[in-house]
Amino acid sequence: MFSNRTAGVDMRIIAGEARGVRLRSVPGLEVRPTTDRIKESLFQIIGPWFDGGLVLDLFAGTGSLGLEALSRGAERAVFTDRSRASVETIRHNLKAAGMEGRAEVYRRDARAALRTLARRKKTFRYIFLDPPYKEAILPGVLQAIAENDLLEPEGIIVAEHGVDRELEPVYRRLVRVRNLVYGDTVIDLYTLLPENPTGGGNF
Repeated sequence: MFSNRTAGVDMRIIAGEARGVRLRSVPGLEVRPTTDRIKESLFQIIGPWFDGGLVLDLFAGTGSLGLEALSRGAERAVFTDRSRASVETIRHNLKAAGMEGRAEVYRRDARAALRTLARRKKTFRYIFLDPPYKEAILPGVLQAIAENDLLEPEGIIVAEHGVDRELEPVYRRLVRVRNLVYGDTVIDLYTLLPENPTGGGNF
């Protein structure tokens, strides 16, 4: 979750058991948290409420997306980010929301994290991908998720990127089912195509 925008954005958990908890931003000018307006719209589409499930917040930044999912009923979340400041911020925000016991936090590069999760045979119902807009990393990450079967059969991937980039509609068995545009932000939603598909997605 990196860009050249300032990090001084007022963030909170919008709904659920930790509704209203204010989240700390990552110090400095690099982290670009998803705005509350976009986050609220997104969760109305993919939820808005969850019945358990494991969450991966891969470029976690402040942890805002994973925390929102936990607050809305996801069971557990794995947060990863390569920045020490981000990892410290995520831990602070988890404590503020009273959710430390439902999360794992790792300081790790995205591709290294995916390799580790694949070795651990982890699968996720919800995967949030909000990498630095300036880095063309999402295609490789989506490919790695597909190759390592990290998404549950009924799972959803949320891939956020700048409007100046475009993702492919299909990565192996991952198929894009929605394309959402919010100004200069685009969110693509992917699900897992059944091995013997009989119809389209529900989005």
